[in-house]
Amino acid sequence: MIEFFFQALADMATPAHLLFLGLGTLLGLIVGILPGLGGIAGLSILLPFVFGMDESHALSMMIGLLAPTVTSDTFPSVLMGIPGTAGSQATVVDGFPLAKKGEGARALGAAFTASLFGGLFGAIILTGAVFAARPIILAMGFGEQLLLIVLALSMIGMLTGTSALKGLATCGIGLLVGSIGAAPATGEFRMTFGSSYLSDGLPIVIIGLGMFALPEIIDLLRRSRSISETGTLGHGWLQGFKDAVRHRWIVLRCSVIGCIVGALPGLGGSVVDWIAYGHVIQTSKDREGFGKGDIRGVLAPESANNAKEGGALIPTLLFGIPGSGSMAILLGGFVLVGVEPGIGMITENLNLTFVMIWSLALANVLGAIVCLAVANHVAKLTTIRYALLAPFMIMLIFFAAFQATRDWQDLIALLFVGTLGVFMKRFGWSRPALLIGYFLAPRLEPKIYQAAQVYGWSFFERPIVIALLILTIVSIYMAWRFSPNAGKTYAEDGPNGVQNKRPQLYFAVFMTAFAVVTFFDSFQYHVLGRTFPMIASLVAIGLATPLLITMFRANRPIAALHDGEHGDPPERSEYYYIAWVIGMLGAVALVGFPFGCALFIFAFTSWHTDSSRIRNAVMGIAGVAFLGLMSYFLTLRYPAGLLQSFVEMPWWLGG
Repeated sequence: MIEFFFQALADMATPAHLLFLGLGTLLGLIVGILPGLGGIAGLSILLPFVFGMDESHALSMMIGLLAPTVTSDTFPSVLMGIPGTAGSQATVVDGFPLAKKGEGARALGAAFTASLFGGLFGAIILTGAVFAARPIILAMGFGEQLLLIVLALSMIGMLTGTSALKGLATCGIGLLVGSIGAAPATGEFRMTFGSSYLSDGLPIVIIGLGMFALPEIIDLLRRSRSISETGTLGHGWLQGFKDAVRHRWIVLRCSVIGCIVGALPGLGGSVVDWIAYGHVIQTSKDREGFGKGDIRGVLAPESANNAKEGGALIPTLLFGIPGSGSMAILLGGFVLVGVEPGIGMITENLNLTFVMIWSLALANVLGAIVCLAVANHVAKLTTIRYALLAPFMIMLIFFAAFQATRDWQDLIALLFVGTLGVFMKRFGWSRPALLIGYFLAPRLEPKIYQAAQVYGWSFFERPIVIALLILTIVSIYMAWRFSPNAGKTYAEDGPNGVQNKRPQLYFAVFMTAFAVVTFFDSFQYHVLGRTFPMIASLVAIGLATPLLITMFRANRPIAALHDGEHGDPPERSEYYYIAWVIGMLGAVALVGFPFGCALFIFAFTSWHTDSSRIRNAVMGIAGVAFLGLMSYFLTLRYPAGLLQSFVEMPWWLGG
């Protein structure tokens, strides 16, 4: 194995590898800086471009994007008070107060140093896991792999979302969404409802962008403001580095926490920063400064957040089970370049595994260096209102969505999934659980049939299967018993109040109805085609029903009643911005995709900012120019509108 380790380093030193790694790192830094995107959206945007690439170059580029995202997301967290990604929420608590006190440079210096250490520590742990994993993976047959997926889904469901019942029910819904399309055993088209578009299932790019990018952009638009008025960082770069060295044991402990949490399937960035932040508070004697600008509150989440990427790659690479939502998208990239995770990653593809490890380490180093170099320039960007950036970001994610199958219906699907994601975020339904359930469905279903055919009832006599069953039951009990919501009381006027339960109930009924429809739909298929969706729908219904009863009968605030609109609602509702997105698609239907996006940018910025009409028009033209360049380089023909039926236009304008 050692020779492959150093051979991978030699491969990484070639100009081509360094070029693709550098491009991925640059994209990752941009994605992290722009609030509302993050690793999931960034990888979803990148996927169409890696198709057909050399597998090692593609993997270097994807890892290069993923690793520095959790470094550069510190910029909006510290300078704007807006989490760049889900994993940087805890950084805001102390990072933003430091920036307001004129110590933004100190906070960023400490964060980048901790991020660099955490990222390198995660790469080291991943390397050790690869060397130690061979006998474990070889012992994993169909039955063991099946139970491992079940364990992952139970942990995801229990530990994400505002309620365990919501999380587990969402896992079931995700499995059903992943079942759309051709059944693996019979080839029957399931739940397509007569649509040829759904015959291959919903593309992972659509699910990733719809579940995470569009809801976050809409949420940030509703709270839009330019937070930094000066656009300066203040002082303390060197002090930030010294802080990281002085608190090195905090950085080390939180890096360990990041690796452990990252390796637990499905958790990743959704909780790791808060776990690390909670740990540093609990282990500190002087706690008065936390929340007011304590540098330890920056070091802890940032070191854990970067280290978790190495931990999350362990189950992703070795077992094909995504360690986080972004890892699910990464596995989608594996499929595109012809790489199969599992035993092959430590046998015939061992060189690729070490290429990814070196890419992870180098991307963290490059990311930290570039972040330090561009920090002053990024600080000036924080004075720009988010309403000026958002229309370009919406255009970008719709452009990326169109690359999925290059069908008009990609745009419709993104709108539908994005709207679903908006309300899942509002009502506390776990979006990572749906994404990972969706991704694991095509892997879980064949393993059920394989395990039944190979082992029969002796399946339950296998030692590792028994151990995994016990571990699954114990993990569910422990997660339920020691849930953060256990014994927690909520304010009557907060997001979990009972003042208006109708919206939560309506949405829960909608999610349950989907499971009911798929249950009855499954009866029309062959036994091998209906078994999996029937079981998944029964699980979802069985979990959603007590949830509905609990919500309906609740007369006091509980976790299941979460509604983000209660407590401190933003000025505009989510319906307002969803209507704008629908309006953009309407414009696309009339004048084609490039002109439709340009009109959307012009109209949106004119309505929501005080920028001049000339400047807004220039921004619209810039959007058309970008789409034209992408069309030229990708030989891409955009969706045409009604206008193109009457006026002949160049192919890159939808003609």
